Amino acid sequence: VLFQAVFNLLIPDHAADAFSPPRLGPRGRWDALVERLLGGLGRWDAEHFLFIAERGYLLEHNCAFLPLFPLLLRALASLLPWPVELHPRSRLLLAFLASLLFSVSPAGVFMAAAYSESMFAFLAFGAMWQLEQGQSWLGGLLFSLASGARANGLLNAGFFLYSRGKRFALQLQVGSASRRKLPLVWKQVLSLASSAALMCAGIFLPFALFQYYAYVRFCGPGTGLGEAIPEPLLQLARDKGYRVAGVGGDKPPWCSQRFPVVYSYIQDTYWNVGFLRYFELRQIPNFLLALPVTLLGSWAAWTYVSTNPRHCLTLGLERSKSEERGKARDGFCGPAAFVYVVHATALLVFGFFCMHVQVLTRFLGCSSPILYWFPAHLLQEREPLLWSTRTDNPTPGKPLLGKSPSSCGEGTSDNPIVRLLLNWRLMTPLSRSILGFFLGYWLLGLILHCNFLPWT
Repeated sequence: VLFQAVFNLLIPDHAADAFSPPRLGPRGRWDALVERLLGGLGRWDAEHFLFIAERGYLLEHNCAFLPLFPLLLRALASLLPWPVELHPRSRLLLAFLASLLFSVSPAGVFMAAAYSESMFAFLAFGAMWQLEQGQSWLGGLLFSLASGARANGLLNAGFFLYSRGKRFALQLQVGSASRRKLPLVWKQVLSLASSAALMCAGIFLPFALFQYYAYVRFCGPGTGLGEAIPEPLLQLARDKGYRVAGVGGDKPPWCSQRFPVVYSYIQDTYWNVGFLRYFELRQIPNFLLALPVTLLGSWAAWTYVSTNPRHCLTLGLERSKSEERGKARDGFCGPAAFVYVVHATALLVFGFFCMHVQVLTRFLGCSSPILYWFPAHLLQEREPLLWSTRTDNPTPGKPLLGKSPSSCGEGTSDNPIVRLLLNWRLMTPLSRSILGFFLGYWLLGLILHCNFLPWT
């Protein structure tokens, strides 16, 4: 927060062709102070979230941003007591600081700005953890909330389906499949199918309800809402070609579709999102921007598949010998990580070929723990500085898990990342590359994004 305020003060804003609604209403000195201190976190897509939180889904293209995050912003801004009188946008800028979750991440600026990434990561990662603990219904509830924050939350239904399917497959392998047990098997299948269908319906429900809301808002008869919209906003809509809710005119084309989904229409019409549409020579800088996370994600998938070829071919549904002995291999290459690797790889492939490729870093950073697990695995396996601190010749394969409390004051940090940074010259090139990517993108994101420079 401090860095973005400094960079926003020192570097003039770029005149980006991005959504920037006019600031309406009286503004005092406290509003100017909040804007100066936190304004850098309200750039690019954050403008959409703040606008929705303040005025609702007034413009059609705002419907590309799902409602959970702006609804929470609006609730916090209205419920929290403020010691001074502030403009609504200033209150919103203060409220979203509650969603600061991550400290050092290549997508760090998006976790701090008024984006839905931090909320989505909190809900999705929390749901994954609850599912691992056997809390299926709580995990399903968190997954459902996550799909109300970002559209890719719909893919998280795969975690629940895989968890139930794997549990059923392993149960079949433990017991005998005699005919006298066939009715019991069918009962288990029906129970599994019904619970899976119910849970998936719950996960899809927030997204479906929002599509229905958009249909009623933009495809229904005009409500005369345009009379209550300030003229500067109407002028902005006329200048930019934005479709305004409640204002007369032809219905949007998506209203006539068999399944009217506003989200896919907006992605296609307003942002030209689609298969291979970004593969142009002028987009080479953006592909270079996404190169580190693309290499990391691809390397993670290859490492896992090459280490566990049989496990991957059987989709992890075959009971391994280690599991039969009650000792499943842990770590990144363990069987439990299979579904997460598949999820991350699917997101990477889809994002690389179908999305604006420069968003890959934040797309994976808030959706998959693999972006953090795999670099940690590489550091643990290949950085000698983390193998031992008690001998001059560290033993490979013995990761440093931390120092005892009695070691306080010995001049070495208990934080392994800080320890590596303090010994930068002694690190392997791979470790320097990993930490350079994380810290470099963290810093560049603050400098560029907060001044409307291309970092989205």
